[in-house]
This record gives sequence, structure tokens and C-alpha cells, in this order.
Amino acid sequence: MSRQVVRSSKFRHVFGQGLKTDQCYDDIRISQMTWDSNFCSVNPKFVAMIVDASGGGSFIVLPLNKTGRIDMSYPTVCGHTGPVLDIEFCPHNDNIIASGSEDCSVMIWEIPEGGLTTPLSDPVVKLEGHSKRVGILSWHPTAHNVLMTAGCDNVVILWNVARGEAVVRMDTVHTDLIYSACWNRDGSQILTSCKDKTLRVLDPRKGTVITEKEKPHEGSRPARALFVSDNKILSTGFSRMSERQVALWDPNNFKEPLTLQELDTSSGVLLPFFDPDTGIVYLCGKGDTSIRYFEITPEAPYVHYLSMYTGKDSQKGMGYMPKRGLEVNKCEIARFYKLHERKCEPVVMTVPRKSDLFQEDLYPETIGPEPSVEADDWFNGKDGQPILISLKEGFATTTKTKEFKVSKSLLKTTTTTTAAASVGDRGGEIEILRKEVKQMKQALEELTNTVKELQSKQ
Repeated sequence: MSRQVVRSSKFRHVFGQGLKTDQCYDDIRISQMTWDSNFCSVNPKFVAMIVDASGGGSFIVLPLNKTGRIDMSYPTVCGHTGPVLDIEFCPHNDNIIASGSEDCSVMIWEIPEGGLTTPLSDPVVKLEGHSKRVGILSWHPTAHNVLMTAGCDNVVILWNVARGEAVVRMDTVHTDLIYSACWNRDGSQILTSCKDKTLRVLDPRKGTVITEKEKPHEGSRPARALFVSDNKILSTGFSRMSERQVALWDPNNFKEPLTLQELDTSSGVLLPFFDPDTGIVYLCGKGDTSIRYFEITPEAPYVHYLSMYTGKDSQKGMGYMPKRGLEVNKCEIARFYKLHERKCEPVVMTVPRKSDLFQEDLYPETIGPEPSVEADDWFNGKDGQPILISLKEGFATTTKTKEFKVSKSLLKTTTTTTAAASVGDRGGEIEILRKEVKQMKQALEELTNTVKELQSKQ
């Protein structure tokens, strides 16, 4: 195979850097559960981590700025009766988070502005429909209040969260344990990997298989898969000799991979994270000390190794910040939240640039927090493309997020939860008004200075 000596790419010099100790979240007892989920979810307001809990399951939610040592008595979200296996923040409302547990239930929580001050044990919604533990959660990328869950009962359920009801139930598709499940960019397809060594592309509303690939990786250890650019599929798994592999597939021609690379012989499952804006895929191995990153291009050989960030300690889980939460003035293209045994360490990926100006080539318009279709419309067949935002001015997290509404007639929600949520909403509104007043004062001062300069010139 002929190979170029140097391939032109603006991401060849991406480098990773762990933040200093005072910018980490210290003294957190990360969960010891042997489950291959991320154990962490993050957005521009909060970072959430699954923690060890005696009797039941819980996770901790911290405001991003609450770094340093976290007190043992810090309140947690503790409504599950079994260990929590997966958590994920809603992409359309930064205060809403879903959790799946060994107690077979899924719970939706509303985190008040500024974080928790008392333990939270009453969910806004409780979703019950799985007969075994629920280990996979994924919010729909464009439809409001649509959640996918997958359990150890080999069932995938699509929920209308606001109504608290299971709308689509896929219980005959998978013959064995589901390892991963994710949406494509507009949420019109679902991709799953399974213990029966098959990748499946599903129609989410019909619950039928569009196309499938048997034995994408020969090994018996868990495989992962996700959609990347142009609806191609990237999978990670193991060879027959237990070597870790990464492969790229075209679902329209599933017979042979576009490319398949062997990485190493480590035993940890590779968690893939894809950035559609830059075309970079990050592979984080559970139990590894490193994060590898590759660039995906439309031309052969398709997957190009860029570099590797290596830290001191092994990672027990990993959170991935949405693009709107990055610091664009520092040319930050990705930020991970790496879980150690007793702390969470942010790892920043940057592209070195000399200029302080906004780098338009690094930050094309990216997916914003606004949904493009409501749950009922989506279940009735309407698709919605992601609504894009520009990061040029540094995306403000104070923009009005999509309100989380629950149909009271269909759900039994406690008055205390609703009251707490409304207090949190008022606190958030006051904070927004304060910031707006501050901005107006600054604008007025600038205007006054300009008038004085003009008068002095005359």
C-alpha cells in the first residue's frame, strides 16, 4: 500500500493536556461496578459521575466551577434502589439528566440552578418497562423529550419522556446482550452492537432492521459502534487473538470494511467519541492511561492516526463535553472528563495557533441546544435536522433552554419536586437578569467614552 510521507491536515498537531490539581474534582469515590458505560456525563453547566453507594445507587452532580476537594457529605442523586449503570444529560436542557440502574428502572431528574443543596431522591419521571437492569441510555439528538434505553433483557425501548410512556418497544431484534446503542446525526436511524457479534442499523419508529453485519470483529469481547461522517459506521472490537481493532464500514456495502486497523493487545473496551465538526474520533480504553485520536476523511485510507494523549493513571470512565461548552479563544477542540479511582480530571485537546482571533476553520457551525421537532411529531414520522449555532462570540449558556414539561394527567409527580424545580427556575432567571444588567452597564460605559472622545476631537 503506497503511503504519503506527509498528509496535509490542520489536526496533525492536536495535543492533549490534563489540567492542574486545583482544576480537578477530588476525593470522589467513583463507582466500582464492572460495567462498560462512560460513568460520566457533562454539559456546559454540570459534570455528573456515578459514585459508590451503600444500599441503592447514586450519582453526584457538580457545577463545573466547583473544583478542588469535594466534601464527603456533598448531596447526591440517590433515588435508585440498585447501582446506577449509566447517566446522560439531555442535549436540549442542561438541567435534565437521565439515569439507568440495576433496579430495572430509568429515572429523569431536574437539577436546580447552581447544583444540589440537599440529596435528591424524587425523580421528575420514572420510566418502567425493562425486566432486567438498564445499562444504556441515549437522548434523541433533535427530537425533544425522546429517550432510548437498552437493557440486559435484550430490549430497546423508545420513550416519550414528557408523557412517561414507552412508544416503541424492540424486543425481538436482538438475540443476546446489547453492548452499545446510538443515534445517527438527525436521529432517523439507530445503530446497535450485540453479544451475538452483529452490528444492526435499525429504523427507530418501525423497530425493524435496515441492514446488519455479522462478525465485524472476530473476537468474543465487547464491540462498540457509532455513526460518523456521511452516515458511515466506526466500530471498535477485538480480533480472534484478542488484539484491539478499529474498523470503518459503509452500511450500503457491509461485506468488507473500508479499513480495519489493529491497535494493541490490551483487554479494556474502547469507548469511541466522534466530533462531526472536525472529523476526529477519540478512542478511550477502559483501564488505559491513554486517549488515541484519529481523523476520518472521505478518501482512502479513511482513518488516519493523529496522536495519543497519555496520562499517569488509568481511566475508569470518561465524559465528553459538547462543543458549545469549549473555550474557543484557547483553540480547544475537545474536552474530556477522565475518571480516576477517587477523582475526575479534565483533559483538554487543543490545536496550537499563534493568533488570538476566532479560528473559523476549527469551529464551523455546531449543534446547538434547541430541538427541531417535538416528540409526538417525531413518533408520527417527522424528522428534524440539527439546529446549528455559531461559536464565534463564545456560546452563552444563559440562552433560554427548552423547558422540560411533564404531562401531569399521565404522571404522578410529587409537589415537592415541582416546587423545588420552580425555585431553581426563578434562581436561574434572576442570574440571567443580573448578567443582562451587567452587559447593559458595560455597553453604556463604552457609549459614554465614545461620546467623550468625539467631543474632545471637536
